[in-house]
Amino acid sequence: MQFDQVLLLGAAVLLASIGAARLGARFGLPSLLLFLGLGMAVGYLGLEFNDASLAHSLGFAGLVLILAEGGFTTKWSEIKGALPSAILLATVGVGVSVVVVAAFAHFVLGLDLPTAVLLGAITSPTDAAAIFSVLRRVPLPPRLRATLEAESGLNDAPIVLLVATATSWAMGTSSADNPVWMVSLILLELIGGVVTGAILGWLGVWVLRRIALPASGLYPLAALGWAVLAYGLGSIEHVSGFAAVYVTAFMLGNGKLPHRHATRSFAEGIGWIAQIGLFVMLGMLSEPLQVTWSTGLAGIAVGVVLTFVARPLSVFACTIWFRLPWREQAFVSWAGLRGAVPIIMATVPLAAGAPGAKALFDIVFVFVVVFTLLQAPTLPWVARLLHVSNGEDATDVEIEFAPLDTIAADMMQVHVPPGSKLHGVTIRELRLPRTSVVTLIVRDGEPFPVGPDRIVRSGDDLLIVTNGDDRRKVEERLRSISASGRLGHWLAR
Repeated sequence: MQFDQVLLLGAAVLLASIGAARLGARFGLPSLLLFLGLGMAVGYLGLEFNDASLAHSLGFAGLVLILAEGGFTTKWSEIKGALPSAILLATVGVGVSVVVVAAFAHFVLGLDLPTAVLLGAITSPTDAAAIFSVLRRVPLPPRLRATLEAESGLNDAPIVLLVATATSWAMGTSSADNPVWMVSLILLELIGGVVTGAILGWLGVWVLRRIALPASGLYPLAALGWAVLAYGLGSIEHVSGFAAVYVTAFMLGNGKLPHRHATRSFAEGIGWIAQIGLFVMLGMLSEPLQVTWSTGLAGIAVGVVLTFVARPLSVFACTIWFRLPWREQAFVSWAGLRGAVPIIMATVPLAAGAPGAKALFDIVFVFVVVFTLLQAPTLPWVARLLHVSNGEDATDVEIEFAPLDTIAADMMQVHVPPGSKLHGVTIRELRLPRTSVVTLIVRDGEPFPVGPDRIVRSGDDLLIVTNGDDRRKVEERLRSISASGRLGHWLAR
């Protein structure tokens, strides 16, 4: 295929993927499923891809960029309260899931012990991209949302180490005679990656706040390059590069960098490109028409055990110490979407040529597709059933902002969704901070002048100029009123 044709096909796939993301948001499906489907369609149109080693390399490269995006866009103020439970879920919780799935695969499915442990390791991580895309439309308590999002960002690093170790064991290149030593080695590599990321993150904030670059667009490139540098250095040091890149990006994203809003937006765009390319590639690599009935049933059986036994046990073991109500525990269990990370992990033994790796890949692929289709669309219903979310609650108000650097302010665009209790509230009753002003209301595509007695309606878009330091207060007030009515932000005090 000529280079011009590659560009044409690549642009067409990219635009189709963007359309698929919009379709997925409307029907509550993680975009990754539609990207996978698009990749399978491209494969059946004649563009073949069956290089497992290249898929493994590209998969890890994509995962580095996705983790960097997750670090840049995660706010310390939102996750600090949920961090202890999220860390336990990403470590101890993963261990519980691995043990339960491995026991089922060994004693019921008849896999040898190394392969069973490898299957348990591959299927245990939750997927940040899937969880972020679905939870945006489910109104949840902040602690619950932060726990799920932080867990999905933190569990990739230990899983990569565990899958690599289990693959070596399955291939007979390492021994499991001393499991305590293996676990200790994984923990040391993980801690080393966190320390490396923290040092590089602090250094990156110090440098980027003091260096004067000739163009503002270079700051996002420098920040992303610094985060990827952390992965490379971590790998050279034989510590977890994935932990290093996530922690570095997290510190850069929360440091007061120049053009930090542009940096976060740039990282988000790169993350989307990585997701699209990664999932389309995995769809091309898969061969669903060649999956046997026995392999498909095995994938469904593993999914049943993981979803209804292993995940609830791991959530209970990790959250009981924080007195999380049983209803919230049940929701966290159901919301542990696996997404594409397990499929990426399944390319590790496939690229290494481990025994039975192709069957493992097919089992994981079936499990991910079937249970993502089962869990993702039902999350709002499950939240209402467990009374984690009131059925009358509106989805969260959509807030976008852009920096106005010359006056140290932000321009916010706030969309009022149907069912929001912002409907019927006057501008005066919003009681925004003194330095924040509603400058315009756009209703049905028409702009309206704003006065203190102008009434907000469902479907409106409000344009608000606020001092950068007060933006968080404005967001909190708007979300509180949207959920509880005009007195919401007073009652919340």
